[in-house]
Amino acid sequence: MSDDTSTRPVRVYVWQVPVRITHWLIALSIVLLSITGFYIGRPFISVPGPAGDSFLMGWVKVIHGYTAYVFIAAVVARMIWMFTGNQYARWDKFLPVHRTRQKGMLPIVAFYSFVRNRAPGYVGHNPLAGTTYVLVFGLYLLAIATGLFLRGATAPADSLLNWYASLAPLVVGLQTARWIHHAIMWLLLGFAVHHVYSAVLLASVEKNGIMDSIFTGYKWVPDRDLGPGPYRWLHHGELDE
Repeated sequence: MSDDTSTRPVRVYVWQVPVRITHWLIALSIVLLSITGFYIGRPFISVPGPAGDSFLMGWVKVIHGYTAYVFIAAVVARMIWMFTGNQYARWDKFLPVHRTRQKGMLPIVAFYSFVRNRAPGYVGHNPLAGTTYVLVFGLYLLAIATGLFLRGATAPADSLLNWYASLAPLVVGLQTARWIHHAIMWLLLGFAVHHVYSAVLLASVEKNGIMDSIFTGYKWVPDRDLGPGPYRWLHHGELDE
């Protein structure tokens, strides 16, 4: 195959609808949860008059609570899709269980460190990104757990949520749960900055439509990187199982 032909971009459907929907629900939820959560921890808006007339803090807590339910549903749905989605969304693209993905770690690190000019070719998540998402989902679950501990502590006595407060000793009490919950907010916001940076970097270097793909589901990849069959990805002469 000639070099011109091998570099011809091919349009590949990567991110299915559930992946794109859960991605944006999680992203938007984190933004709204961060704003409302920061206000709950440190109110920065004061309203004159009796608190009962405005109920500002109450509304902020209501928004925070319902947004948390959306966040929980999106995270659970995305985790289910790791076992039911296409090959680019499945769990083995997050945990580097295959030898070819393990070998791809260092070249990816070299690219992000500007030591290497071109990133190794992967249609879906590269090995480093996939492993990072495992840690991010761990933060999601810890944020959900500590959030439920805190919500249970203020829930009515007859609410099912009240039970979660009894689990707070798992993280040495409610005050520690609150600190962990707050720290995770900043870690996730920091990850969001890095996530956007990485996507813009790959989009500018590879011209693969990665920024558009989270809206359309499609990416453009060089023909030379495609293996045999519509669902196989060839990476440096080895099949990425």
